[in-house]
Formats: sequence, structure tokens, C-alpha cells
Amino acid sequence: CWRWQLCCRRRRRRHRRWRRRATCACSASGTRWRTRATSLSSPATTSQLWPPYGETFFHRATGRCSDGRLIIDFIAEAMGLPFLRPYWGGQTAEDFASGANFAVGGATALGPDFFRERGVPTDDGVVHLEMEMGWFRDLLDMLCAGDMDGCKGMMNQSLFLVGEIGGNDYNYPLMSGVPIEKIRSFTPSVIAKISSTITELIGLGAKTLVVPGNLPIGCIPTYLMQFESDKKEDYEPEIGCLRWMNEFSQYHNKLLIDELENLRKLHPDVAIIYTDYYGAAMEIFLSPEQFGIEDPLVACCGGGGPYGVSASAGCGYGEYKVCDDPSKYASWDGFHPSEAAYKGIAIGLLQGPYTQPPIASITDSCLQIIGLGSSAERKVIYDM
Repeated sequence: CWRWQLCCRRRRRRHRRWRRRATCACSASGTRWRTRATSLSSPATTSQLWPPYGETFFHRATGRCSDGRLIIDFIAEAMGLPFLRPYWGGQTAEDFASGANFAVGGATALGPDFFRERGVPTDDGVVHLEMEMGWFRDLLDMLCAGDMDGCKGMMNQSLFLVGEIGGNDYNYPLMSGVPIEKIRSFTPSVIAKISSTITELIGLGAKTLVVPGNLPIGCIPTYLMQFESDKKEDYEPEIGCLRWMNEFSQYHNKLLIDELENLRKLHPDVAIIYTDYYGAAMEIFLSPEQFGIEDPLVACCGGGGPYGVSASAGCGYGEYKVCDDPSKYASWDGFHPSEAAYKGIAIGLLQGPYTQPPIASITDSCLQIIGLGSSAERKVIYDM
């Protein structure tokens, strides 16, 4: 999914205008890890619109696929920024003064034609990266009122979070039983689409981009249930995650890192920062007690079973169960992390070694990490 974050200070002039510093991001999980808006196609994809989703922090369902805040929410808090309005929840530039969110559940990097041509079941209604870029351009036109030169000036003062995206390009075929060898062949196309999107943003004037890698999908309870194996060698000995699936996540991330290095050579005046979601998340699975987590591989909300998930019920539909304390679980619904896990990942990005270079090293005032919930100046953030 797409998230465009716009940090700015309001300036009072004869005609009220905005001096903008912005951030844009394309997220995977659209997409599954950080979604706020969702496709309305089945109980499994719409249940996040209802309780118990959102029960921990917001005490109501907000469309986030978790019990509370997401990575981007913690980053916004750390930068003294407000939580963000869904893009489809506003109609005018003023509606987005406090932010905009383009995240759509189930979004992919590639369009449905790619999968259809390869015999992979797909839904024409799935949102993909090109669609989200179109929405971004529409919002850009509205905010800049046709002044594209002025827009470019705004863009080059902006931070763009481009990702994480690509996870659902693998999730759909994995859940449909497509062999991992065939899915692996999709990765170069996924990376190429991410790269072309970054190139387009640079052409629009972007100078600072943050690009996350994918998370360790071998630790997802739903996959641990679906691909349960009697072979000991299929699992990572220290944590119990599926080895072959995590190796696939690392393969995606390796290709992404290599492509980002190519882009840096082509655009030496642009800062392109890789954020290691995989490494930050693995800290939780390797040392869950440091994060207050007792069951890193069991879903808090789901249908039961050894991993807290089942084929007949899921969080918010069927005969589902909810744990007493979500903060003790790394997975909320068997597919999406809990708020506790999202917080741990966000801390790893903001304070740990999981961005190259560190986000805090960026000197633009919009990007300074100023402590959770505090702000030296008024900023807003537009989140796609």
C-alpha cells in the first residue's frame, strides 16, 4: 500500500498557503503489515473494520489490521506528528492538513495481468502499486493547484517511505498452493516495479526515500499452520519459524538491496535509505522476553490450534477466540503483527541499527526524532 507522509509548518500569509515537507510510502501488505483501508471482498478481509481490531490503543476498530498502532503510527509519534487520515476520508486539501493514508489491505506491487498471465488466481479488484501512484498524483495535483514547479520544490524537501510492498505478490500465490520455486521467479518483477516507482518519484523531485524490506514470513502463524512439517530441518532451531520461507524473504530483501545500490549510483544526489524490517522483527523472535512477549508464534486473536489460527475461523469471524493480553503476543490475527510487535520493530528502526544510514542521521527538520509524543514545531504527515 501507499503511504505519503507530508511534514509541514503552517505559514500565515495574505492567502493562507502551506510550506510542505512530505513523505510518501508504498507499503506491502498494502498491504498486509500496515493497512488501514481494506478491500471489501470476504469476512477475512473486512473483519478489521470491526472489533476486536483496535481494542488495545484506540478501543475501536479503525481499519488497521492489528489490535492497536502500526509501525507508521509509532514513527509519527516519535516525530511529533499526528495520526493520519485515510485518503478516501477527505475531499479537499484542508481535509489532509493533518495527513492522508493510502494504505489498502491486500495491495500488491504488480497488477493482476502479471499473475493472470502466469496462471495464478487473482482478483481484478486488488489494488496495486500503479493504482496507488495514480491516487498520489491526484492528491499532488490538488495540493499544488496546478503549480508543478512549486510541487517539485515541495517534493525535494520530502521524505518518502516506499514500502514495504511486495508481500502480497507472494501471499496470494502461496495461499493458492503455487510452488515456491515459481513464486521465486516473480521477485525480479516485484523489485523492478518498486524500482520504477522510486525512479518516478525522483523524477517528480524526491530527494530522500526510505525503502523497507519484507518481514520474516516464515514466522507468520497462518503459514506455520498451512505449511506444518514433520521435518525438523524445515524449521529454524532457535525460534521455530519456517526456514525456507524466511530464506525467501531474505532473497527478496537481497534483490531489493542490490537494486537500491544501483539506484544510488544513478542518482548520487538522492538519499535512498534501506530499512531492515526483517532484522528488526527477528529481534523479537530471537529474544521475545525483551519485548514482554511470551508467545511470538501464536496469534492472540484467531481460531485456536497450536498457532492460534484455523482454517474455519479467524479474528473477527467464525468461532474465534481473543487472548487476555495482546501485549504478550507478537501476532495479532495470525497474519498481522500485534501492536507490541509493531512497537518493537519501530524502536529498532528509530533507535537501532536497522536503517542504512540511520533515519536519525537525516538532517531535515521534518525527520528529526524528537521523542514520542513531543514536538518542537507544528508538523503534519501525509501517509499513503
